[in-house]
Amino acid sequence: MEFAITLKLDMPPTRTVALTRQAEAAGFRYGWVFDSHVLWQDPYPLLTLMAASTERMRLGTCVTNPAVRDITVTASTLATLNLISGGRMDLGIGRGDSSRRVLGKRPTTLADLEEAALKIRALATGQEVEHDGQPVRLPWASPAAPMPIWVAAYGPKALRLTGRIADGVILQFADPHLIRWSLGFVHEGAREAGRDPASIRVMAAAPVWVSDDLPAARERVRWFPALVSNHVVDLLARYDQAELPPELTAYVRGRTGYDYQKHAEVGSSNAAFVSDDVVDRFCIVGPPEEQRRRLAELAAIGVDQFNIYLMNGDEEQCLELYGSEVVPAL
Repeated sequence: MEFAITLKLDMPPTRTVALTRQAEAAGFRYGWVFDSHVLWQDPYPLLTLMAASTERMRLGTCVTNPAVRDITVTASTLATLNLISGGRMDLGIGRGDSSRRVLGKRPTTLADLEEAALKIRALATGQEVEHDGQPVRLPWASPAAPMPIWVAAYGPKALRLTGRIADGVILQFADPHLIRWSLGFVHEGAREAGRDPASIRVMAAAPVWVSDDLPAARERVRWFPALVSNHVVDLLARYDQAELPPELTAYVRGRTGYDYQKHAEVGSSNAAFVSDDVVDRFCIVGPPEEQRRRLAELAAIGVDQFNIYLMNGDEEQCLELYGSEVVPAL
């Protein structure tokens, strides 16, 4: 299993760089950043600093979306970052949540997501595409530098799309039952496209807190199931509830609303409806031995990368504990 971090860009840039360096030194292989340019700092200047300050980590957006920038801008930026980093960039993309909703806009369609992902990858690797009725190519982009696509998905249609086109799937929870359910649709999509399902990498993304004090640990990460609830509510508007697992949908019944100004915030009132059992399923809390047990369980069902949403209030301590007590064991 590989390890990754995702940073929320609400800290001084010098700290973002320091945390990235600390993660690389601790054995983390990927460094991701949220793309929500109104709530937090723009990701691409920070990815530039992260690329210039690391040697081995792959870097990328977790996640951007098709609408917040023209796709030619996203492709050009990633292709430039591939030149800066020596080919270490990945594209993480979804339909759009906080960067769209904070502006009063809806997430994009799956058709737009599929088209954008494929065109961004093609452009960033020097290929020509037709965009808005015009042929477009970045003649300076390196075809030798790959641009792996990771798609964030929840519902059956989005998961099948991921299986058709993506190099990896981003699953925002650490619940083995929900991961198995999700991978069933990813593998269906891969087989329908004539692809080997085993070729698609699997990321489980969630916050962690290493501690024997479970009540305190849960409060550090309770914001995360509340964040996921935005996607669950969207699913319930699109699917018959019987088509979705109750382990994913039942907990949102007590949800009264969501304030994006408190998005991904420790102690946020957004999370008041989230119960302890949901926290324990969606996140990983507990002492090092429990962290290792949960991660081994995820590895056994096919998770290739565990991505820590490193936004719990004591990021340096979390990296230190994971680097010494968890990463070496897996």
